[in-house]
Amino acid sequence: MSTFQAPKGTYDLIPPNSAKYLAVREAIAAPLKNSGYGYIETPGFEDVALFARGVGESTDIVSKEMYAFETKGGDQLALRPEGTASVLRAALEANLHKAGSLPVKLWYSGSYYRYERPQKGRYRHFSQVGAEAIGAEDPALDAELIILADQAYRALGLRQFRILLNSLGCRECRPVYRDALQGFLRGLDLDEDTRARIELNPLRILDDKRADVQKQLVGAPLLRDYLCEACRTYHGEVRGLLGAAGVVYEDDEKLVRGLDYYTRTTFEFVHDGLGSQSAVGGGGRYDGLSEMIGGPALPSVGWALGVDRTVLALEAEGVELDIPAATSVFAVPIGDEARRVLFGVVTELRRAGVAADFSYGGKGLKAAMKAANRSGARYAIVAGERDLADGKVQLKDMESGEQGPVALDAVVEALSSRVLG
Repeated sequence: MSTFQAPKGTYDLIPPNSAKYLAVREAIAAPLKNSGYGYIETPGFEDVALFARGVGESTDIVSKEMYAFETKGGDQLALRPEGTASVLRAALEANLHKAGSLPVKLWYSGSYYRYERPQKGRYRHFSQVGAEAIGAEDPALDAELIILADQAYRALGLRQFRILLNSLGCRECRPVYRDALQGFLRGLDLDEDTRARIELNPLRILDDKRADVQKQLVGAPLLRDYLCEACRTYHGEVRGLLGAAGVVYEDDEKLVRGLDYYTRTTFEFVHDGLGSQSAVGGGGRYDGLSEMIGGPALPSVGWALGVDRTVLALEAEGVELDIPAATSVFAVPIGDEARRVLFGVVTELRRAGVAADFSYGGKGLKAAMKAANRSGARYAIVAGERDLADGKVQLKDMESGEQGPVALDAVVEALSSRVLG
């Protein structure tokens, strides 16, 4: 065993389990690719100030969970704790908002890092697939993104998730609500850290999971009662579009999410089979983020779905993904001449688009057939000196056990038609 181990709170993805994570990423990405979203990839680290300004210095993510460090050149950098700020920074730097019609629609997939207390479903290194629609203020975009996430989860076979929906208002009406909420919270019996949050980020207290805090929040002012007419109308349109698309959601007046940049629409996907870490993804509208990080006014909306938690949700529901075997054909040579010939056959099969593997390491017939079984291949081709002298190989159907000779010069075509149809 190695003397080194993965750092605390992280994990390695290894076969066969990694195939499940790949399938989840692909399923989430599929409806995005089908809806005009282009792929973007950003660095794993950024300027600390990007997250401090964009995500918010008072958030737990920035103040407690961010991995920040100074480079040898004196730059202050941080491992990215979330994707939106990075994607918007990249879009602004590349002037994508000037390149054509808005919105700029982007999707991404990658690893993110937060210094969390490790537990099941909450890691210090985690994987997300995200989507952002940059540069347009339109309730249809908010609805589109929620519908696409719902579509992705349903395509995976998930059924026991819920969509929570709220509006956080805009820069006109939210300050009025913030004042009213602060006045209410100052009268509560709260610990010192939570009292400090009243001044910094009072909306986050609504999301506090502690029972003694939630009990005191009964009777707190509700944001919906403070929404301006424009925000009320906007939220009504989002709700109407979701309803017309047959997407079921629940109104949650306490849903605020953990980032400062959200405005108006905010939403969360939760799965009750995951215990305390029930959120599998979420997002919302962030109309002021571009200006916060030095760009022009670009109203935008997006989400990120956790790959790790989606896998846990699938396991909680007992959903088995239909993941095809990585190998369709496995070649078993007996002797040096067969090794040379079958290696050539495997190369031809791969060029024809057939997933093929080979018995490496000079194994005997018994060990090689065991390797063929383990590979999950549907077919095995076996050849020894006598077979090659007759210009044939033996083709075995690993499912039925049937075996018979096939002409060597016809085996690639025969297998291609069986595997590829």
